[in-house]
Amino acid sequence: MKKILAILLAAVLAAGLFAGCSGDSASSGSEYDQVVYAYATFNNIPTEEALDEVEEAINVITREKIGAEITLKPIAIADYSQSVSLSLQGGEKIDIMESIGDFNNYLSTSMALDITELIDTYAPETKELVGEDWLAACEYQGALYGIPDYKPLALTPMIIYRQDVADELGLDMSSVTCIEDLSDIFAQIKEAKPDMTPLAIVETGNVGVFNLPYGVDYLSDDYNQPVGVLIGDDMTVQDFYSTDLFLEKANLVRDWYNNGYVMKDAATTTSTSTELMASGNYFGWIAAYSYPEADTAASFVSQCGGYPLAAKTLDAAYLTTGGVNSISWMLAANTQVPEAAMKFLNLTYTDSEIANLIIWGLEGRDYVLDENGNAAYPEGQDATTVPYTAQISCGVVGNQFIQYLPVGSSYESLEWELEQNRTADTSPAMGFSFDSANYTTQYTAVRNVLTQYLPGIFCGSVDPATEVPKMIEALNDAGYQDILTAKQEQLDAWMAQ
Repeated sequence: MKKILAILLAAVLAAGLFAGCSGDSASSGSEYDQVVYAYATFNNIPTEEALDEVEEAINVITREKIGAEITLKPIAIADYSQSVSLSLQGGEKIDIMESIGDFNNYLSTSMALDITELIDTYAPETKELVGEDWLAACEYQGALYGIPDYKPLALTPMIIYRQDVADELGLDMSSVTCIEDLSDIFAQIKEAKPDMTPLAIVETGNVGVFNLPYGVDYLSDDYNQPVGVLIGDDMTVQDFYSTDLFLEKANLVRDWYNNGYVMKDAATTTSTSTELMASGNYFGWIAAYSYPEADTAASFVSQCGGYPLAAKTLDAAYLTTGGVNSISWMLAANTQVPEAAMKFLNLTYTDSEIANLIIWGLEGRDYVLDENGNAAYPEGQDATTVPYTAQISCGVVGNQFIQYLPVGSSYESLEWELEQNRTADTSPAMGFSFDSANYTTQYTAVRNVLTQYLPGIFCGSVDPATEVPKMIEALNDAGYQDILTAKQEQLDAWMAQ
């Protein structure tokens, strides 16, 4: 609070003394440009005091390197998109934000800045690192609006599960090759341990079954709320919710729910997968990751109560334009410090000290390093008790390849991950982005319908036989077909180029 009051007082004094000045450095009374960096966290939001100390450690570096001071703005992942949109619409200062599936929404609402020239001048290292092919996924009408997170992008659906429970019950996890194979595993768990719930959510209203099925291109939409998709090599835009693929998965999850394999309040609970796993009452969760199975499992042990974990791949990776730009860093269209913001964004991709301060916090207080350079929480601490951590956000902040890996993960796996990026199957529509600017009214109405129906369908708490037809009728009333038609027209034009 003292820090905030001091900044406000300085701003008032500066406004009186330098009324003719412009720009954030002048208006704040500081000799440094002021940059607000809004990032999504899957961990607990730290206290103001803990956050201030991490900020100051970052600012010791940025004052010297780029003449700027950074304000960190961590936002819970479940609230991120709405919080950033409301902040920008309300004029609250945010200079740097990430797309988190909203890349096209930020474009259609004019919230993102054209950074075509800025990246050349203030972030050439990042431009070279990320490469033209990935940057092309963030272009619109020849202009660049974002920088993809530099990380393993070939996301592979997996189940992360309790190895000790699998060993105790003699579960043959090697027999699991797809999501459908989990039904038998879950049945064995429920019979042997009736008080254990086999499947935890991955996020509110999502048990992971619908996350990134192979061969589906969401054509710029959020994978949690797709509006018109391509499946396989067929270049016909389809209503996802009428496809056999969707209905089969909806019926599968419904069976799981009825058999007690899914928590009853999965559609509404705000608990995270790791919090649920740490309770000891859940076997596993389904999500898509881009690391080897062993590394993926190891990275979550400390957040899951220390229980031994393993991972099993459920499907192949599939790259799409949306998969590349879904986690992209963008500058707010109304930023007053675009140069400083781009300079700091460049540091998150090129400066390991900056990257690790954002992800891990302060060495010694929030984490320690072992002899291999792997990070762990201090003895007696975990992700819920250290003053600061954003460790689970490792894949949504800048350059993941310069961040410390958690204990149990291997640095040798990084080359494997890069190879996955190079060899993953790719959508035939890679590079296409849907311009939804003329359909914001329909999108708003359609998303309201999806928000109402999908959590229950995704988690099995409602009967898809009755609810899916109701949802499709409501979607059509909301302008769904307008969007499908427009997507097809734009896709056809893109293919004709």
